Amino acid sequence: MANLEGANLGIAMLEGATLYTAILYKANLREANLYRTDLREADLSQVDLSMANLREANLCTAVLEGATLYTAILYKANLWEASLYKADLREADFSMANLREANLSMANLSMANLCMANLIGATLYSSNLSRANLSVANLCMTNLIDANLHRANLVNATLIGANLYKASLVKANLREADLREATLSMADLSEASLINTNLGRTNLREANLSRANLSMADLEGANLHRANLKDANLKGEMTPNFRTGG
Repeated sequence: MANLEGANLGIAMLEGATLYTAILYKANLREANLYRTDLREADLSQVDLSMANLREANLCTAVLEGATLYTAILYKANLWEASLYKADLREADFSMANLREANLSMANLSMANLCMANLIGATLYSSNLSRANLSVANLCMTNLIDANLHRANLVNATLIGANLYKASLVKANLREADLREATLSMADLSEASLINTNLGRTNLREANLSRANLSMADLEGANLHRANLKDANLKGEMTPNFRTGG
């Protein structure tokens, strides 16, 4: 187990290196090349990985709490069960990455690319995903309570059973997304695009859907009790069997 606590490894070439269980607490890895590096169970808390190349790196169960990964590349990286609590992930590339059951609570993912990422069972409580690209991402059973998804791209995303209680989805694009059995109670979906979205059996109790576009949306069995639908577009709404009471 290598101890590299506080080490200066900026712009270092660590491609394919094995750093399994290594201690890199507060190390400087800015612009480092960690392509396909083995960082399983490594301690990367408060590490600076800004602009680092982590393509296809293995970060399974690694600790990256409070780490900075601004504009870092994590394409196809494995972050299964990794902890990124309060990490700075702005504009980072997580496309096709495995973030299954990862902890991203209170992380800043503003403008991050999570296209086709696997986020099944991940925790994104109170995280900032404003303007993030989550198109075609798998967010089944994900915890997005109180998350900020303002203007996020969720086109064709899968959010079956996801919990978005009190989440902000103002002007978010959820076109053709699958939100069956998701919880969106008290969520703000004002001006959101929900064209051809599957909202079957979704809990939208007390949700704000004012000026939202729900044309061709499937609302079969959805609970819209006390939801705000002022000026919402329901043209061509596929199934009228939604509940507005009880």
